Amino acid sequence: MAPNGRGAAGPRCIAIVGPFQSGKTSLLEAILERTGAIGRAGRVADGDTVGDGSAEARAHGMSTEPNTATVEFLGEKMTFVDCPGSMEFMHEMRNITPVCDAAVVVCEADERKIPALQIILRELEEADIPRFLFINKIDSATRRVRETLALLQKASRTPLLLRQIPLWKDGIAVGFIDLALERAFIYREHAPSEIVDLPGDEAAREREARFSMLERLADYDDALMEDLISEIEPPRDRVFDDLARELRDRHVVPVLIGSAERGNGVTRLLKALRHEAPTLEETRVRLGVPEDGAPLAQVMKTMHLGQGGKLSLARVLRGAFHEGDTVVGSRGTEARIGSLLAMVGTGTSRISEAKPGDTLGFGRLEAIATGDAFAAGKSRPEAILSIAPPEPVYAVALKVKDRKDDVRLSSALAKITEEDPSLVVETRPDMGEIRLLGQGEMHLRVAVKRLASRFQVGVETGKPQVAYRETIRSNAAARGRHRKQTGGHGQFGDVMIEIGPLPRGEGFAFHDRITGGVVPRQYIPSVETGVRDAIKCGPLGFPVVDLAVTLTDGSYHTVDSSDAAFQAAAKLALAEALPKAKPVLLEPVLSAEIAIPTEALSKATGLVTARRGQILGYNARPGWEGWDVISATIPEAEIGDLIVELRSVTAGVGTFSTRFDHMAELSGRPAEQILQKAH
Repeated sequence: MAPNGRGAAGPRCIAIVGPFQSGKTSLLEAILERTGAIGRAGRVADGDTVGDGSAEARAHGMSTEPNTATVEFLGEKMTFVDCPGSMEFMHEMRNITPVCDAAVVVCEADERKIPALQIILRELEEADIPRFLFINKIDSATRRVRETLALLQKASRTPLLLRQIPLWKDGIAVGFIDLALERAFIYREHAPSEIVDLPGDEAAREREARFSMLERLADYDDALMEDLISEIEPPRDRVFDDLARELRDRHVVPVLIGSAERGNGVTRLLKALRHEAPTLEETRVRLGVPEDGAPLAQVMKTMHLGQGGKLSLARVLRGAFHEGDTVVGSRGTEARIGSLLAMVGTGTSRISEAKPGDTLGFGRLEAIATGDAFAAGKSRPEAILSIAPPEPVYAVALKVKDRKDDVRLSSALAKITEEDPSLVVETRPDMGEIRLLGQGEMHLRVAVKRLASRFQVGVETGKPQVAYRETIRSNAAARGRHRKQTGGHGQFGDVMIEIGPLPRGEGFAFHDRITGGVVPRQYIPSVETGVRDAIKCGPLGFPVVDLAVTLTDGSYHTVDSSDAAFQAAAKLALAEALPKAKPVLLEPVLSAEIAIPTEALSKATGLVTARRGQILGYNARPGWEGWDVISATIPEAEIGDLIVELRSVTAGVGTFSTRFDHMAELSGRPAEQILQKAH
């Protein structure tokens, strides 16, 4: 029985999260080695890890999608899901962590990574996920552990609870003292730590650190507080019960230490997860899932594996599933389970039954998407989660390398956006352009490589066009006469128009002041149609907006006049009038909210002003200690690679949201450059 008295808890699911290059994949590798799932731990630098097995991940030396592995430890099954740490792929964790029993947050004593850690912890806090902190790379730490804890506490709104303190020798951490067990351990490379007698000169430090831990636990346990006041040593079992309960209730974040690459601290982490992480039953309560009912599972991730078809990574929350079962998704769609697959990285093995708590691959659930719940039978289950994808911050225009791939492109794009809901496909017929939008340059680069490697659709990428427009500054008038004799009935249309500017954002208005029937009523709509067609491309080469057109006079022929003739006459009149009305180029301007760590404020404002942006103000980011928000307006033409430079000056964590604000006149050298390209 576990020290907390809860006994075996069934299969658990644990998310491994943390900032970029904190050592998440190395920790997964160490766990696989320690549990006997693999014979030898690989190294990220060598490209031979079980995680990061995709071609894209290995090409970039970083996690680009979740990696899943199921292991057994002391007779219990655990599935670990290693989530990418880069801001560009962090959205992947949002559909995964809520269904997990707990998360292990891998971090290090690096002040530069505190904002990234803060973002990850905020995600977990808002999703109400129990979490451990694993301070990695303790073998190369330069700070004392209490200094490190104070540094990391800045990132967490929940108190951090130090569970272990390092044993130092010549300034290097060679082991640790477990404050709950009151035992000392010496690290052994790629092997469980060795229990040793507590060094005499460490006794005082151990007592002080243990008392601090118990004091924190006593904040939520009156009986423990009375024991401490009375200087009574609490029973060890009760300490473990408190550790489990206060983790489960999200009162504290337990902190453990180790070195993933050397396999140090891994066994104690696994034991803490086994003894203290919430059970499936407790996770169901957190998610509001009743214990009774049809078998139920939640999709955490969708993958398209080429010849292997569609695979849905899902966790079984209730009941059991079998190959061939018919299921219904939370959006009312029906599917049939093609296969059940246990997963270790990119490797899979077929199994006969998916039991409660299992996390595995469900084959060919064609109508079920990431974020959906699904249940066995014919009844539609209620949705468990509602997670909106993040707003895109970077875009590229796509063009197939081979014209024969035009048809296949739309199908391939549908599949990669199903795999990754944070990717957005936008079709712009007005510009003859298909755009792919996402979370950054690397995010879209990986998506484009997947189009080629998984779906055999090669594309070229380019900078998206900007929706420039033109308008006029003054009034003008012109006549348009269309006359054509073809031998039979001819064509005749004659119109006189006046044009003038409208207030910005008004679009287009058409009026007529025809009297005496000089233009018959049935032809007036044709004049408007001709004008609307003509303003699609003005004298500067762009659609014309904020324009009022008034039909004032004209003439017709009883035989030769027609709708087509008056449309042609209207186009001629407008083509003559617009150049006389002082046409001017307009560019779209966006309203932007830019979130950055406070220390990067001056650099971020510099980026905005260098891009012709106007700073409207800046304030502290509500609820985010050490962050600011810049409010600004920035021309759309300047926003393209802003995220690249913003991430560069903010250690990878800056972000922004935009919305269309207004169209503004563009003149001078920038306008000349645009017009040269247009012509």
